[in-house]
Amino acid sequence: MTTPLAEPGRAEFLGRVQYWFACFFAVGWTGIVCAGLGVQFLSWDYPCPLCMVQRMFMLLAALGAATIVRRGMTGTVSGRDYMMGWGLALVACIGGGFTAWRQTMLHILPGDKGYGAPVLGLHMYVWAWILFMASVVAIGIVLTFAHLTADRTIPTSGAYWMAGRAVLWFIGAVIAVNLVAVFCEEGFNWFLPDDPKRYELFYQLGILD
Repeated sequence: MTTPLAEPGRAEFLGRVQYWFACFFAVGWTGIVCAGLGVQFLSWDYPCPLCMVQRMFMLLAALGAATIVRRGMTGTVSGRDYMMGWGLALVACIGGGFTAWRQTMLHILPGDKGYGAPVLGLHMYVWAWILFMASVVAIGIVLTFAHLTADRTIPTSGAYWMAGRAVLWFIGAVIAVNLVAVFCEEGFNWFLPDDPKRYELFYQLGILD
C-alpha cells in the first residue's frame, strides 16, 4: 500500500520540483557572485582574501546543485545524484558560513566600520552568512523529501532542457569572470593582500604606473 506522497503522480511532481529548485539554487548563488563582481567593478571595492574564499564556496554550492541539473537533463535523477549534489552544496554552505562568520567576528567590536561599503544596512559578508545559513536549512528540507523524488523521470526537451543548459552556461561564465578578476587583483603574487588597493596585474605588466 502506497502513501499519498508516494503515489507515482505526486512523486513525479516532487521530482520536477526538485529539479527546478536545483536550477533556482544554482542560479541564485551564481547571481550573488555576480552582484559581488558588480560592486567590485562599479564601486572599485576590492575584495579581500576572505571575500574571495566566500565567493568560491558560493560557486561550489552552485556546482553542487548544478550536478543535479545536469543529471536531470539526461532524463532521470537518482537518489545517489540527489545525495551527491545536495551534499556538495551543504558542505560548501557550511564552509562559506564559517568563512563569513569569521570575517564578521573580525569587525564585531564597537567602532569598527567593517570592510567595504554596507549594502542595505549590512556588510556583504554579513549578508553572505545569513544566506549560507538559510541555504543550509533549505538543503535540509530538500533532503527530507529526496527519498520520495529519486529515480523520477525529468523531461529532456522543452523548458527543462533549455533551463538546464542556461544554468550550466551561466555558472561557467561567472566562474571564468571570477578567475580573471582574482588574477587581475593578485597579479603574479602568491597571495592576495589582506587589504587590496589596486589590480596588481596591470601595475606588474606596466600598463598602469
